[in-house]
Amino acid sequence: MDKTEQATQAASKKPATTPALSVVPTGSALTVLSHGAHARNPGTALKPEWFESVQVNLSATERRAGTLGGRRTVKKEYQAAWLVKAVQCIDLTTLAGDDTPGRVHRLALKARRPIREDIVAALGLSDAPPTVGAVCVYPTMVAPAVKALAGSGIPVASVATGFPAGLTPLPQRLAEIRYAVDQGAGEIDIVINRAQVLTQDWNGLYDEIKAMREACGEAHLKAILATGDLKTLRNVYKASMVAMMAGSDFIKTSTGKEDVNATLPVSLTMLRALRDYGDLTGEMVGFKPAGGLKTAKDALAWLTLMKEELGRPWLEPNLFRIGASSMLADIERQLEHFVTGRYSALTHHALA
Repeated sequence: MDKTEQATQAASKKPATTPALSVVPTGSALTVLSHGAHARNPGTALKPEWFESVQVNLSATERRAGTLGGRRTVKKEYQAAWLVKAVQCIDLTTLAGDDTPGRVHRLALKARRPIREDIVAALGLSDAPPTVGAVCVYPTMVAPAVKALAGSGIPVASVATGFPAGLTPLPQRLAEIRYAVDQGAGEIDIVINRAQVLTQDWNGLYDEIKAMREACGEAHLKAILATGDLKTLRNVYKASMVAMMAGSDFIKTSTGKEDVNATLPVSLTMLRALRDYGDLTGEMVGFKPAGGLKTAKDALAWLTLMKEELGRPWLEPNLFRIGASSMLADIERQLEHFVTGRYSALTHHALA
């Protein structure tokens, strides 16, 4: 029996409900708790012996992931607590070809107040209203986003390195990182060269990500693996390990542009790599699923996965982000139902 099968059996013994996260019931209100930032991942030398012999049992991984959306449920005030926590972990994103400074400004306003004020008041959160984890845009939209978010404490994340394909020459990819940082981006979401994974060129992958980390300076680096292009879970695990060795502060599933984006089996595989890296180095690295996450139910499934696989510290935005846009409207709708007992039309909850 491999480790994944053991985890599947152990998970089947857990209770059907899970306690609330950072937002927990206290009397008639909900209280928001916060955690401090963690130290950056310094990386290590490339050590292929840490991942070359790893095997991933696909059927066992799918069985383990399949337990998350069915048996595990949170209800009533606990569900509201989890959903508020999900909002705090969202990287509110616009990555469209017709993005404008005006659209980014509207997105920033929604980032500052992601939940309607009457709902926030009914939840008892008016003294510390939740905000999203970050706003994610293209490099040319960083400056408008920084201006619109001034004083909010919400960081601006920028995609870079030839997003989404990552196939422009390395000097251009590094220059794009520096441009975004100069414009005020505090986080950089880079894309890896998938060919280096498919050809097992681990030295090349490591060297490129390391150079990208250096180009980021003080900005945090999230490495997008584009897992839908990597073909196997073994490749996903190996690419995750190499990205962390090269100094990635987060590993991220997808660009949102692949045919297959974030899935629970892929996320489980990446979290096992993240956990193994932590055991080997003592470093805490963040995780970001992105692409295809659209509903409150999706948010609950990924929060449950984080809690069960990595524990309480990975339920804060300094170690967990969700790349999403339309998901926020559905979460707000579910929170309104909790407060009023009535469902509104989804169109009632505009993104921005």
